[in-house]
Amino acid sequence: MIRAIRHGATAALIATLAAGCSSKGNPADEGPSALGIARTALAQVTAGRARTAQPAAPTDPQAMAAEALAVNPGPLILAALESMGTTQVLAMTGENNGMRTFMTMNEQAVILRGFMLSGTRGLGHDLSVAEAAQSAALVAARRSGTARRVMRYYSGDGLERPIDFTCQIGPGPKPGVMVEDCAGHGIRFQNSYLPGAGVSRQWAGPGLGYITIQVLRN
Repeated sequence: MIRAIRHGATAALIATLAAGCSSKGNPADEGPSALGIARTALAQVTAGRARTAQPAAPTDPQAMAAEALAVNPGPLILAALESMGTTQVLAMTGENNGMRTFMTMNEQAVILRGFMLSGTRGLGHDLSVAEAAQSAALVAARRSGTARRVMRYYSGDGLERPIDFTCQIGPGPKPGVMVEDCAGHGIRFQNSYLPGAGVSRQWAGPGLGYITIQVLRN
């Protein structure tokens, strides 16, 4: 199941994770074979609908997730892009050096290293790569501490530009929530994570804003 909706996008997850806040490696494989996997996933959904003669596709994130899990046996995530007001189910299309690429039919992609957002493709103002191993280690261990994060973006001249952040990691006010509070170059953002539940709300950049991610199947 690979499609988008424009209302009610994972509102409960966003609210839970927002309550936890007060306000380079190579990307995974994205070649033709990866797109082929995404197309296969969509074909499975289409065939499933034809067999069951369903009158309409689900418009609720939970229904979308349930249908996707029923027709696609591979790893899946549910991603809500807050700035666009859309929610999409993405299927894993490649894995390389610990990074997984999850893609839609129109080649929009979210790249994860474990539970940490590592990059985006095809969304506009894309995050080329995030280097956040120190933050990931502290969050996974549920430990407080200071971490360095580097986020890289391509500028108009085609060069990759790094933005450095210093991040404070610690528990949020909600049980189980870990917060990553980052600042640098006049920018401040707060990521929040529920690692055990496979849910996170992460900042992708000035142009993209926050993405809420829920792992449906590893």
